[in-house]
Amino acid sequence: MCNAARQAGIGGVDKPRRALHKPGMGLDFLREAGWLNAGRVRGYLWLLALLNTATLVFLLATAHRGVDRNGFLLGTDFLSFWTAGRMLRAGGEVYDIAAHIAAQQAYFTQDSAFTAFFYPPSFLPFCYPLGFLGYFPALGLWLLATGAFYLFAVTRWLRETPGPIPVSVPAAVLFAAFPPVLITVTHGQTAFLVAGLLGLGALLVRRAPLAAGALLGLATIKPQFGLLVPIVLVLTGEWRVIGAAAASALLLAAIATLAFGAGHWAEWAAISGEAQRAMNQGAVGYAKMTSPFAAAMLLGAPAGLAYALQALVSLGVAGAIALASWRRAYGPALAAAMLAGAPLVTPFVLDYDMVLLAFPLIWLAGQGFRPWEKAALALAFIAPAFARPLAMNAAIPIMPLALILLFAVLLRRAAGQANDMAEQTTRESLT
Repeated sequence: MCNAARQAGIGGVDKPRRALHKPGMGLDFLREAGWLNAGRVRGYLWLLALLNTATLVFLLATAHRGVDRNGFLLGTDFLSFWTAGRMLRAGGEVYDIAAHIAAQQAYFTQDSAFTAFFYPPSFLPFCYPLGFLGYFPALGLWLLATGAFYLFAVTRWLRETPGPIPVSVPAAVLFAAFPPVLITVTHGQTAFLVAGLLGLGALLVRRAPLAAGALLGLATIKPQFGLLVPIVLVLTGEWRVIGAAAASALLLAAIATLAFGAGHWAEWAAISGEAQRAMNQGAVGYAKMTSPFAAAMLLGAPAGLAYALQALVSLGVAGAIALASWRRAYGPALAAAMLAGAPLVTPFVLDYDMVLLAFPLIWLAGQGFRPWEKAALALAFIAPAFARPLAMNAAIPIMPLALILLFAVLLRRAAGQANDMAEQTTRESLT
């Protein structure tokens, strides 16, 4: 049996029971996680897929005229994107908050609730076609299109991960089992689209640099998740990708400007200050957010201290990924670390955005497991299911810790593989 499989506890013989009495075995329970073998993981994935599917079916079956049993419109956040599309068609001011509230409430009103629209004008070309359809047809089309794109990106990572994934389940089961998928569907959010663009773009950097750059440029519709991308691309010398990304982002911005007017950029810049105030005041809900900033605010820290903590984490992650990239070649290990670090460097990130973690988790699962890696993978996979309930009911923010642990083990992998590549290059040059 190969060492990777033996380390992972997959396909191997169980350890003798007396090993449970060894000193430090409690820590080994998490460090080695030998109990988390392929059979159990397969069963957990199928169970989660069934539970998530049943939850979605129950939500739809108990809804009345498109409103769920808790009084929320199905798709919740999607109302903002659809309203933007309708306003664009009518020549309305998308970034006028009062006008946007009125346009939303013309379709659905819920106890002074308002789904804000803080996306840059580059996102407007994606919203415009939605305005040609009714709300629910547009919601269904949005989720099918973006979900299919995200699933395509996931299957590409599954197919091209260097090592074999130790658990053989269909990609559709992985998709349905991953907790952030259900959260994204129920919110009608952009997370499938943004994660698919970043994930597929990161995968194609070496194989198809122009396509990779085009995808990464389009991901600027949610720019806070691409902060690590230029650091990695510049330091690894991926200039063709950088050029293609810049061209793609500028082209998308030009299309938005020509189609909807240059004034939207100033309006978006002005409304960004309102977004900052809304975040500071907890209007989004710190329990829904997964950043170190939100964790500190949830625990009662003053805003200044929360931002200081976020800055410390952001700079630490950026510095660590820069060191891992310095004078090294771009590779899948670095891509996985970059994507895992993306949610840590921005204060504004929510639980549905965790669909982005699928790509680093897939890569890590195909490498065989070193100490703490199984625990990091399992925690990052399941934590989004419990992060919001724990934060809302007990003020316990678990997601930042899960993200930091995952990033740490992936960064260790990236640094190690870069050193291995450097040694191999040195050996080849001497022969």
